[in-house]
Amino acid sequence: MSTGAQVSRAGTASPGAPTRPALLVLTLSLGVTTLSLLQSLVVPVLGPIGEQLGVSPAAAGWVLTANLLAAAVLTPVLGRLGDTRGERPVILGILAAVAIGTLLAIVTRSLPLLIVARVLQGASYGLFPLSISVLRRELPPERLSVAMSIVSSTLGVGGVVGLVAAGLLTGDGGDYHRPFWIGLGVTLLSLVLVAVLLPRRAPTATGRVDWLGAVVLGIGLVLLLLPVSQGNGWGWTSPLTLGCAAGALAVLGLWVLLQRRSTQPLVRPALLTDPRMLVPNLAGLMTGVGLFVSFLAVMQYVQTPPGVAGYGFGAPVLEAAVVYLLPGGVVGILLAPFAGTVVDRIGALPTLLVGAVSGVAGFVVLALGRSEPWLVVTAGLLSQAWVTVAYAALPTLVVRAVRRTETGVANAVNSIARAAGQAVGSTLTVALLGAATDPATGLPRAGGFTLVALLGAGAAAAVALVSLAGMVQARRGGAAGPDDLHDVERATAGAGEWSPVSGIR
Repeated sequence: MSTGAQVSRAGTASPGAPTRPALLVLTLSLGVTTLSLLQSLVVPVLGPIGEQLGVSPAAAGWVLTANLLAAAVLTPVLGRLGDTRGERPVILGILAAVAIGTLLAIVTRSLPLLIVARVLQGASYGLFPLSISVLRRELPPERLSVAMSIVSSTLGVGGVVGLVAAGLLTGDGGDYHRPFWIGLGVTLLSLVLVAVLLPRRAPTATGRVDWLGAVVLGIGLVLLLLPVSQGNGWGWTSPLTLGCAAGALAVLGLWVLLQRRSTQPLVRPALLTDPRMLVPNLAGLMTGVGLFVSFLAVMQYVQTPPGVAGYGFGAPVLEAAVVYLLPGGVVGILLAPFAGTVVDRIGALPTLLVGAVSGVAGFVVLALGRSEPWLVVTAGLLSQAWVTVAYAALPTLVVRAVRRTETGVANAVNSIARAAGQAVGSTLTVALLGAATDPATGLPRAGGFTLVALLGAGAAAAVALVSLAGMVQARRGGAAGPDDLHDVERATAGAGEWSPVSGIR
């Protein structure tokens, strides 16, 4: 490959490179916001979905579970397609599928069709690693770290926006279809912006998609996430739960063997066990746990009638979303660009540590001082700041952890870790509150919320410990500090050999 071609691939000297990087970052951020918005839209309306469709709460829960399972299966496949077909057509295809799924969710009154719609929406998870790939290709090194942080941190912001939008549009007893109109509007806007602003680039890799590996990986991930998401209903020691867990181990073991024997594997198996990826993947997993612990605990606590349970504020859905969750979303939006700058200046690990400390403080407030509305709002602000800062730091950690040829697939794996963490967080929150239910009132006892808040604090503390361990390891290894990422990017621009999504040359 010529030097000119190499520079063109990095986006620093290409005639077709975007003249306005800010518009590119805005476009990709909106796409990433779409995935987290659509994921969280259904959280406040799971109850109304069950009531309006005439199904049990456990059945309605599949509306959330199906989305997470589809994300886990589709993310690595879409990443590989981004390599072999180019990021632009794959991103456009994802947004088109998400738009169709969202429209189906709006018009259907059938639970099976709603689940199909949520599966189509699960394709949106592929937008994040593809967006990171586009940024690495199109932006110069000095702008890359901040841009990645901004795009990544919108994952947390979109989640809060989705919850607030659902509260605004449904209120008490409103039609659960209404929030999906917001999702459809954002998806279509993102589709138009991508079609107009995203540059056309040749694919970075040739070859085929490892469809057999994708199918086996999908089955293994489904078997892994099913007991996590349904264990509360099935029973954590039931034959079905244990059988799924055992099946997951067997199928994923088979997948590793297949990947090792494949000349064009979907994911290099060694990447999954690379010690350097433990920090970003554990941090992503625990941050995902904290995100949904905060969402679900705050929403249920503030809506609990104090005259019945002896705690809570009796807030309607609209008030719960706007008063108690919207401030965290606003802080997240304001904090995202600043967090990217901090990552660029002091490094990803110190930034991740600061965010985790904020998360610990927020959940401690929720555990010990939730008697007043302003205290609950403060807890939400601190926990949302953690999620925003963590999501800003994680892409940089991933980029610095792996070799140049594996940046995209490593981000895809990290996305799966986040999705798994969100599934674990939502499941454990429901399980803990369900176990604390008072038969006399049908509502959780106050101690249940304390346990849930401590779960969130534990997740944040785990991220803090992982950050400290990573900083110690970096110092022992003689890491140069926050400018290392720029050195990596300059080397990448010169080499022109990396495959940004799947990691296959």
